[in-house]
Amino acid sequence: MNPTANSVPAVQTTADDIARNVSLVTDEIAATAAKINEQQVAALAAHFGRSARVFVAGAGRSGLVLRMAAMRLMHLGMAVHVAGDTTTPAIGPDDLLLVASGSGTTSGVVKSAETAAKAGARIAAFTTNPDSPLAGLADAVVVIPAAQKTDHGSTVSHQYAGSLFEQVLFLATEAVFQSLWETTDEPAEKLWLRHANLE
Repeated sequence: MNPTANSVPAVQTTADDIARNVSLVTDEIAATAAKINEQQVAALAAHFGRSARVFVAGAGRSGLVLRMAAMRLMHLGMAVHVAGDTTTPAIGPDDLLLVASGSGTTSGVVKSAETAAKAGARIAAFTTNPDSPLAGLADAVVVIPAAQKTDHGSTVSHQYAGSLFEQVLFLATEAVFQSLWETTDEPAEKLWLRHANLE
């Protein structure tokens, strides 16, 4: 039987259920973030200062997190492009490709990294799998020790389908942005002037 929207049971969630699951999510994020190697993150962040342009490539929810990171990097005044957008130019040897894939095997993301490598660009990757094809292509790798989305029996996370990886990916990219911002003398008001005004 194929699951459909009509087969979803009526919601009977209590405030206690919500409180318990808020604690579950925040506890898992805190525990996983604490296991990230800060030296790996610092090494990844260093590539931003050596790149003419930054490109981001990710699929699904990881791709959405990288789009948020791209926005913050743009606020810092960097030239940032999202792979797949119609106005995204060709990547080149002075550029950085920022990628994320929990498994490190997502075909479109790995293909983007292969293309970037052939063009001579640097590659910075977030993944759960340091032995993956994506990690093997990267100049800087940050390992996020979260369950992969297909690991449904994981003891690492009780959340569904890679949520923990995506949550900690957001936290890590925000920490990179915050650290890069701290190296400038630009106030928030100046960054805000770069915020989109065509919405």
